[in-house]
Amino acid sequence: MAQEFVLEAFLRDDQGKGASRRLRREERKMPAVVYGGTKDAQSISLWHNDLKKALENEAFFSHVLTLNVDGKKESVILKDLQRHPYKPLLTHADFQRVDKDHEIHVNVPLHFLNEAAAPAIKLQGGAVNHQLNEVEVICLPQNLPEFIEVDMMDIEMDQTLHLSDLKLPKGVKVAALIQGEDYDQAVVSVHLPKGTKADEAEDAEGEEGEEKE
Repeated sequence: MAQEFVLEAFLRDDQGKGASRRLRREERKMPAVVYGGTKDAQSISLWHNDLKKALENEAFFSHVLTLNVDGKKESVILKDLQRHPYKPLLTHADFQRVDKDHEIHVNVPLHFLNEAAAPAIKLQGGAVNHQLNEVEVICLPQNLPEFIEVDMMDIEMDQTLHLSDLKLPKGVKVAALIQGEDYDQAVVSVHLPKGTKADEAEDAEGEEGEEKE
């Protein structure tokens, strides 16, 4: 069963830094805004600790959320989150409205499978280098994946997996690839760590070749 995230929200009229400080200090709430769709942007507030707890779940960032704004439900995605520079406090959130007929752009986490079991890593001593830990996808809200799996079992030594190698769920596109092959970024690679015997031997061969020249 798919996870559901529902947050209680309240319309607010007070604007400005002073109003936001009072909101956080006196009511234990935090300011936020909901925008997009066919409606005007709305200033709202949320219970600070409810949002903070929800953020502990990785899935919150890649789910269509429900805001219960004074009894009216809004389907949204989290687009931006601001935190206090040194205190463990959230200071502001931006939510974008979604509807089932319009595609959304969302950053989805990558889950790397079988790293420890992959022969290139387990038997050959390869070291994993993650270039990306999330990827921006485009899809209809109902097709939004919680995460995308990257199976490392068959990766070979000195191989690099790119965005085009990802196995995507039906109806999901990688935003970068729409711009062309030049945007096919590296996702993860496996190489021998610097300083291994094989690496040193390769360097030595290169030096010998230079001397002969």
